[in-house]
Parts: sequence; C-alpha cells; structure tokens
Amino acid sequence: MPIGAPPLPHIDRILPINEKNAGVAVAAEESRSTGGVQSIARAFRLLEIVATNGGVMGLSQLAVESGFPLPTIHRAVRTLVDLGYLRQEPSRQYALGPRLLLLAESSSTMLNTLAAPHLRRLVDELGETANLALLDSDRIAYVAQVPGRHSMRMFTEVGRRVLPHCTAVGKVLLSTTAAPEVHDLLVRTGMPRYTDHTLTDEVSFGAELDRTRERGYAVDEGEQEVGVRCVAVAVPQVGPRPGARLAVSISGPAPRMTDELLAEAVPALHRAAAAIADDLA
Repeated sequence: MPIGAPPLPHIDRILPINEKNAGVAVAAEESRSTGGVQSIARAFRLLEIVATNGGVMGLSQLAVESGFPLPTIHRAVRTLVDLGYLRQEPSRQYALGPRLLLLAESSSTMLNTLAAPHLRRLVDELGETANLALLDSDRIAYVAQVPGRHSMRMFTEVGRRVLPHCTAVGKVLLSTTAAPEVHDLLVRTGMPRYTDHTLTDEVSFGAELDRTRERGYAVDEGEQEVGVRCVAVAVPQVGPRPGARLAVSISGPAPRMTDELLAEAVPALHRAAAAIADDLA
C-alpha cells in the first residue's frame, strides 16, 4: 500500500560569511536583536553555532559562521567560559561546557511533559510505542516516550543517545540538513554497522535521505535493532529562528509494523508533529 505524506521542504545551506557580506550579516543580527540585550542574543547565537557544528569550534570558525567581529566573539566566549557554558580545549578550540547540562535537563523535562499527551494519542490510535527525539550535536537523543499496548523492550528509551544514520528520526532530521553538514557529521561519527540492514556508506545514505525528503517521512527497517521497525516525521520549525531539531516516531516489532500500519501512521505522526510545534510556538 502506498504511503503518502506532504513532502518536507528543502532547506538550502546558508552561505558562509565572508568579508563582502559580513557587515550585512552583523547588521541583520543587530536588527533581530532590537528591543533586547544584544550581548545576550549574541552569546546564545554562538552557543547555537557551536552546538550545530559538532560541539567544538575555533574563534575563526565562529567568526565565519556568525559574521560577528573577532573582538566581540572573544569577549562573549571569555564570558561563557567563565560561566561554564563553554570550555577551552588544549587545541585552543572551544567546546560546549558542563553547565549546559543544567539547561538540557530542564529542557528535556519540559519536552517530555509537553509531548506526552500527543504521544499518548498516537499510542491510542496505533497501538505501538511513540517517541519524541531530537538531534543533539551529532547524536539522536530520545527525550519522551509513551510505551505501546504490547510489552516489548527496545533501544528507544528516554535518555538513550544513538547515531542518526541508523534511525528513522535521524534520517528524517538529516533529510532537512544541507548535504555538506551531513557529510561532516558522517565523517565525525562514522557509519558503524549494527545489523545486516544498516546503511554504512554515504552514497546509499544520501539516496535514502533523498527518498525521505520526497515522501516526508523516514523508515528504519531493522537498521538499529534486529526485528524492530520505526517510522518518523520531523516536527515543523516555528518562528524565524531555528529551535530544537525534533522528530516524532512510532516503533515496534516488524511483524506488527506492517505497510498498512505505516500508511495509517504517517498522517497521524504529521498531526502529532504539528500539534507539538504549535505547543512550542
């Protein structure tokens, strides 16, 4: 049975800032900061950039990605290091600091509470385990779950962090990520084989992302765990600035996760994802 869903929008890669357009980028950033404290806005922007580039960056890289002047970046980074939100590595690059764990823990609790009613509706409708996951640096982190009506222990449990190339939620989130960024992530993490179905080369994975982008959902065909099938859709981004990269999924044993159930699940997942996006707006 064909499985239909609206296609995910293609997201073009933002060109790196260079000397010719750096002033425009800074002016745009300052315009967005009107009415707020600009130094705070810039500090959070730098943390977002580090988080979306593997969690470790140098000052020159931050300048290219942000468009901020180096003296501004240096002051902001020094403050973030003093506060524990960044730390300096022996390489003199900067990595996300341990104090962010406090914010991450509170954020995960909030997301779990917010998503729970929508995940429960999915379980009531489809019977299988429903999950909410996010792309956290180079890993997929499961932040909320409502177990299905049938008892079965799977890798999808709250707090679990896995590589994205072998999960439906990872595929659907990477399908909305620019190809150079996907390449860099795969270089950093590798593509280890977990089962006979795991995609372990970048060409095949790229083709899978193309299919995911075209149909608007991703499927894990026993690629992380033998005998488990999963289908996922991305939670739409809301507002002018990017937020957490979230996806919602259902998972269960392959004999129950039939094509017919997936056909029923895809529109239900899109409804849940839209509802979660509305709650986050």
